[in-house]
Amino acid sequence: MRTFGKIVVIGAGVLALAACGEKSNTAGSAPSSSGAAPASASSSAPAAPTGKECTAEDVKTTGKFGEAPTITIPDDCDPPKKLITKDLEPGTGEGAKAGAKLQMNYSLVTWSNKQKLDSSFDRGEPFDLTLGAGDVIKGWDQGLDGIKQGARRLLIIPPDLGYGQGGNGIAPNETLVFVTDAVSVPTSKG
Repeated sequence: MRTFGKIVVIGAGVLALAACGEKSNTAGSAPSSSGAAPASASSSAPAAPTGKECTAEDVKTTGKFGEAPTITIPDDCDPPKKLITKDLEPGTGEGAKAGAKLQMNYSLVTWSNKQKLDSSFDRGEPFDLTLGAGDVIKGWDQGLDGIKQGARRLLIIPPDLGYGQGGNGIAPNETLVFVTDAVSVPTSKG
């Protein structure tokens, strides 16, 4: 199976953000040893709509840059309909622009079941991508714009910037919640 740099499901629920021609997990590889631990103690049944959209402040995270985060999605608000980004740690230097070759760590929790689906932190291997090149889902290309070296950023990605009607093991109309660490953001001077 060719990945062409999109988020793809492999093995038993493990995701890889893989760019064509780069080192990556492949279909049939063993799942990460950490497994898919729950992100919260909530049941896996989706909550009934509340009529109030969640904000970045409603989603709770723990951990500092370089540490595997926990992500807790609330039950008392609905997933946002627009991309939400929030720097949890600001980073330093120039902000990344389209064409920048980034190296990122990430953890992903799906909104509907509040379960961790994938984590490069668990594999101990950051992910490489070229920002704005379509290597990844639109929510990453848009949500990582301007990220700085050493920043930790929360991304809440609505279905239309993720997988829309589903696929690759992601449920239809799924909202994706990532905590990303900018391991490497090149400067324009070199």
